Amino acid sequence: MVTRSKDWFALAGFLLLSYAVAGLGSLATIDNVRGWYATADKPWFTPPNWLFGPVWTVLYGLIAVAAWLVWLRREQEPRQVKVALAVWAVQLLLNLAWTPTFFGLQWLWAGFVVIVLLDVAVVATIVRFRRVRPVAAWLLAPYLAWILYASLLNAGVAALN
Repeated sequence: MVTRSKDWFALAGFLLLSYAVAGLGSLATIDNVRGWYATADKPWFTPPNWLFGPVWTVLYGLIAVAAWLVWLRREQEPRQVKVALAVWAVQLLLNLAWTPTFFGLQWLWAGFVVIVLLDVAVVATIVRFRRVRPVAAWLLAPYLAWILYASLLNAGVAALN
């Protein structure tokens, strides 16, 4: 498979889209991590705040590269790719919705509902990606592990506050 220049532009687009979600999410977290969240009761397994930035930076990169690898198969499997990327877009929108729900609005149980929907959407994305490009599905495995962990954290914070 030869990678053409438009393929590299597509990778840039997927990266831009993924990191735009990260940037928008950070708008809801920056002040709130130092604000209400700093004094909120948290489960004993809560990691230090400094860990979230590096982990999410890597994960958003993996999310983008996985989508790009699927997109590269658009000529061989157009319908499968279209469905897979639509599911990917849904999970990205749910990812975007969680941060302002949990941090910005402090709707802790509503945030839990959103993140559980995100968990389901990421599993669906992995299933769809696996049909098109198995390596792309594997790239999303760390993301799934992290958001499942984040789901437990969300439930813990909601239960304790």
